[in-house]
Amino acid sequence: MAAIPHEASAAAPRSQYRSLSYKRLLLIAGLVVALFLSVAVDMALGPARYTLSQVLTALFYPSSVGDQLRVVIWDIRMPIALMAVTVGACLSLAGAQMQTILANPLASPFTLGISAAAGFGAALALVTGVAIFPGAIYYMVPINAFIMAMLASLFIYGVSTLRGVTVETIVLLGIALVFTFNALLSLLQYLASEQALAAVVFWTMGSLTKATWSKVFVTGAVLVFCVPLFARNAWALTALRLGDDKAASFGVNVRRLRLETLMLVSLLAAIPVSFVGTIGFVGLVGPHIARMLLGEDQRYFLPGSIVCGALLLSTTSVVSKMLIPGAILPIGVITALVGVPFFFSLIFTTRRRSW
Repeated sequence: MAAIPHEASAAAPRSQYRSLSYKRLLLIAGLVVALFLSVAVDMALGPARYTLSQVLTALFYPSSVGDQLRVVIWDIRMPIALMAVTVGACLSLAGAQMQTILANPLASPFTLGISAAAGFGAALALVTGVAIFPGAIYYMVPINAFIMAMLASLFIYGVSTLRGVTVETIVLLGIALVFTFNALLSLLQYLASEQALAAVVFWTMGSLTKATWSKVFVTGAVLVFCVPLFARNAWALTALRLGDDKAASFGVNVRRLRLETLMLVSLLAAIPVSFVGTIGFVGLVGPHIARMLLGEDQRYFLPGSIVCGALLLSTTSVVSKMLIPGAILPIGVITALVGVPFFFSLIFTTRRRSW
């Protein structure tokens, strides 16, 4: 009989853990439902507005609606709505893993200059026609963006390994990279022709209006490629949040993990930027929302960051269509207006407590 209290006490933590796991799964499921509703509302809004019932009918029973509604939903609005989902998911996932490997709450592709580097690489291809990787002329815009983003990531990684480098130093370094690449981008704009200048301005503001099915497929393919690789390292990335020394004591190759993650982050940041331009703060806000809801366990934090980022950019797309009737505002402007106050709150929060 003496063993019964011991067994009961051992079963209590397991029961609490299962309950917490169910709550996290329910939260993720709720976020997915909210994302689906946001996508439906996004497709319903525009110069010609439709009801949600019309949108859902066109989605699930396209043969039962008129040709005009079917073309508007499937060929015009759905690529834009799905582009918001894939781009938001990519940027949020990139920010989540940057915050993990750098132990930096302010890390994201935008705040550390990776998005600015990718934008400069894309603009370099548009203005000068220079391909950083020879022999890939047709794909030189996304490839240039990826290479510049990877170089910026490797630079940040190299500095972060130096002795005595603090979180504040990494943030200041990222701000310096943002200003540097923005200055180079302004120089390209000054030298560009009118046609190239219009294309470069598209990157500086960020817009989903030029989304196509091919761009959605490429961005989605990048996300599908990166997610299993992060999932494979989920345990190691979770252990890394305990510190480099403890992660190494568990058998984690910290240096290799950081390098692999930064390369994947560069890919996740570069491809969306090369298609839709610089969209800031999604990679900062999305992961923090997921962390507040789901915690640090990568089994839940990884999908949570993806869904939160997708939901954030999808709702931003909805807001961009509602502020001025008949007009669609650049989505990068809306994310900046939302992200800047959140960025300030994070700065003041990290001053009061350690990360």
